[in-house]
Amino acid sequence: MVKKFLSLSFFPLNSDLGLLVVRVLFGAGMAVLHGWPKLVDFSGKFHSFPDPLGVGSEVSYVLAVGAESVGAIFLVLGFYTRFAALSLLITMGVAYFIVHGGHLTGPGSGEMAAVYGAAYLALLFTGAGRYSLDAKRGIA
Repeated sequence: MVKKFLSLSFFPLNSDLGLLVVRVLFGAGMAVLHGWPKLVDFSGKFHSFPDPLGVGSEVSYVLAVGAESVGAIFLVLGFYTRFAALSLLITMGVAYFIVHGGHLTGPGSGEMAAVYGAAYLALLFTGAGRYSLDAKRGIA
């Protein structure tokens, strides 16, 4: 009885369901908490956004908004999942290493960028899973 409880064998093993959960939580979280606010205030931040890569504030903003909104929605849908995960991983890498200086703790830390980035890295390696538009297209 204890062994069954500790092994959690009463939960079915389903890696595709796990990938769906990760895609939806980390994709929707990024879209709602980061992408949408940037889209809503597009004109207000377009010229004043940080330029961590030296490509200009406007280009940096468009790249961040694209990944955090369109890329995140693609991730939720499982549509071109690995490309979406890569674009989000790069965005989180810039946020963590350049914007937040690679700090995991303290004020202004990059902890959330690292957490999101870890999920996107996993999805880059695993793909979308069976419950995705990629699977319907035969590329999951």
